Amino acid sequence: MKKDLPKIFANKIEKNVLNNRNYSYSKNEEIEDTKKTNSVKVNINQKINSIFSSPRYVYKAMVNIKTKNENLKKQIIGKNDGNLITIDNELIPISSIIDIDFVE
Repeated sequence: MKKDLPKIFANKIEKNVLNNRNYSYSKNEEIEDTKKTNSVKVNINQKINSIFSSPRYVYKAMVNIKTKNENLKKQIIGKNDGNLITIDNELIPISSIIDIDFVE
């Protein structure tokens, strides 16, 4: 006994469809500028996450923090929404951090 499935109607597309290309490439210059600023923030967040996930970090980590205004040598113990928390209970905004590294 042979059973055939019914045929399905598929409409033919006879024109070139470029609607996705037109929308996604309309603002290349502005997208590149935001990628540059976002990559700096991502790098800082990646560095902070790597500090907290490293085997050297148990409870506190001695780090050098370079901000827009100064260089700090602090022991950080945690991170909340937009700040690093030091052992002295200070909050350092992540948005103001330019670079962060372990102290050797």
